[in-house]
Amino acid sequence: MLTFLYELKEGLIIALNSIRANKIRTFLTTLGIVIGVTSVVLMSTAIKGIDGAFQRGISSMGSDVLYVDRWAWFSNVEWWKMRKRSNITMAEYEKFKNAVKLPAAIAPTIWSNETIKVGEKSVENVFISGSTSDFQYTTNFNYSQGRFYNDIESRSSRYVAVLGFEVANNLFPRGDGLGKYIKVSGIEYKVIGILAEQGSFMLGNFNPDKRVYVPIGTVFKHFVNTNFRSITIEVKAHNTGMVQDTKIEAIGAMRKVRGLSYSDEDDFSINQQEGLTQSYDSTVGVIQIAGLFITGLSLFVGAIGIMNIMFVSVKERTKEIGIRKAIGAKRRTILMQFLLESSIICLIGGLLGLLIAVLMSMLINQWLPTSVQYDAFIIAVTISLLTGIIAGFAPAFQAAKLDPVEALRYE
Repeated sequence: MLTFLYELKEGLIIALNSIRANKIRTFLTTLGIVIGVTSVVLMSTAIKGIDGAFQRGISSMGSDVLYVDRWAWFSNVEWWKMRKRSNITMAEYEKFKNAVKLPAAIAPTIWSNETIKVGEKSVENVFISGSTSDFQYTTNFNYSQGRFYNDIESRSSRYVAVLGFEVANNLFPRGDGLGKYIKVSGIEYKVIGILAEQGSFMLGNFNPDKRVYVPIGTVFKHFVNTNFRSITIEVKAHNTGMVQDTKIEAIGAMRKVRGLSYSDEDDFSINQQEGLTQSYDSTVGVIQIAGLFITGLSLFVGAIGIMNIMFVSVKERTKEIGIRKAIGAKRRTILMQFLLESSIICLIGGLLGLLIAVLMSMLINQWLPTSVQYDAFIIAVTISLLTGIIAGFAPAFQAAKLDPVEALRYE
């Protein structure tokens, strides 16, 4: 054991001296490893950051919420069939609400794309989401300031609004929006609530950070013609275990409301966030495959470079290897020496790649969420050492099997 540790120490010293003597060559050799490790760590931190933001955003919608809609978000139903469906109206919503017993909360929603102004500032293409006061019970929103509109404000169609985090930041960067007035396409609304950041940028139009919530009556009055736009009925189950039962009841109640016979197809859809999750997973899967391909290519190029340099190093030090063997160095000693050298070169490249990836993650985090975690260090070190061992084995084995007499003759 002591002999092995001594050989390890000597091999490490020789490897470090060789690297120190060829600084430029070592640096150029590690570039492939630097790029590969930077790619894999950066991809890992970006995906984890995006995944965290998506999960926070999807939790704000609630995994126990169903969406009764004219349109199916993600399905194989032909578009032309859905286009023939009639709109879901407020009258149908009232009948549906009276017909179901299992939901914890039910709320109608409808949206309109409008421009919002505060003085000279304006934000275009903001989703104005209209609903009743029950909407607050179908979501898991947190509020940084104020509250949601109450039942009286909802029924009387008061001009009050709750701003999403991003909308509020754009219109009131100093955080003084509560109690102020905004103009939605020329109509004044008083801000009575501001949502805390939900972190839902992956949700697109579903992102509550980019929405404004107002009583549904004001949307019908100023922005939406009920003859041309269908509402969505949000149905919240008491818990995730009751989602399936609530869904079955909702389908039966909606078929009854619409007067469908047992042989008729559903002329509505029950959407769930599972569709969003599946779409997200497939998108992230494609990104991961592309990232792994790029990473693998970079590491392969880096490994080839290290292997070539190690072969050159073996050739340059053939006489040295012969002398060491002549005075009693074993094959395993020579093998370990060159494996240590290639591993250290790769480890230097890996740590440098890790540092670059962390710095780039901090920069990217200004626009997209990233999450640097401890396993990034483990990934970088593991990939570096494995690449070093694999790339250095062939040159190290060649050095280890050299005949000492032939090696001493080498010029």
